[in-house]
Amino acid sequence: MSSPVQNLMISLGAMQLARRIDFENPDTLNYVRMGYVAVQAIILGVYYYVSVIVKRKNDQTVLKYVEPASPMGGNDQPKLVTTTVRDYDLGEVSKLLRSAYISIAMMGFLHGYMKFTQPLFVQSLMGLKGLWDAKPVAIHLLGKPAEGDLKRPFKTAAMFGQSTGPQTDNAAIAEAEKKIGSKKDE
Repeated sequence: MSSPVQNLMISLGAMQLARRIDFENPDTLNYVRMGYVAVQAIILGVYYYVSVIVKRKNDQTVLKYVEPASPMGGNDQPKLVTTTVRDYDLGEVSKLLRSAYISIAMMGFLHGYMKFTQPLFVQSLMGLKGLWDAKPVAIHLLGKPAEGDLKRPFKTAAMFGQSTGPQTDNAAIAEAEKKIGSKKDE
């Protein structure tokens, strides 16, 4: 089962379970709040620790790939990216941290201003699932080899099984380098 489908199943199950929790009881609500804060602290701590591990390993292996053109942006051309494994992993951890901060801000608005309580419970579970699915965590903390789905650059899983992402084949890289060379000549 793909990760997006698992996320959907977990969130639906968590919503059904959250309907049975008495959020009107102040003690229960405080426990759910403490659980949410604890989960978010764990997530941020793990991401910070993974970034420390990446910096300590300092893997300077060159990584070349062609980033596909953004379907939403005005960028019509695929872009050649040359980086190191260290910088790539730090960028991925940075994306994960940004996602966690956005989730915290959304929950702050939903719970603090709108007074919704069920999303606290659901986001606690989804945050742990996201931590488990994070590829830098799998490589650097869980010690899984960087092959298959964990091969850099990471592919993003689509809803129905096809993964999309950067092109790493030599033909695509050579084509992008040729385009960059022709732009410099102009």
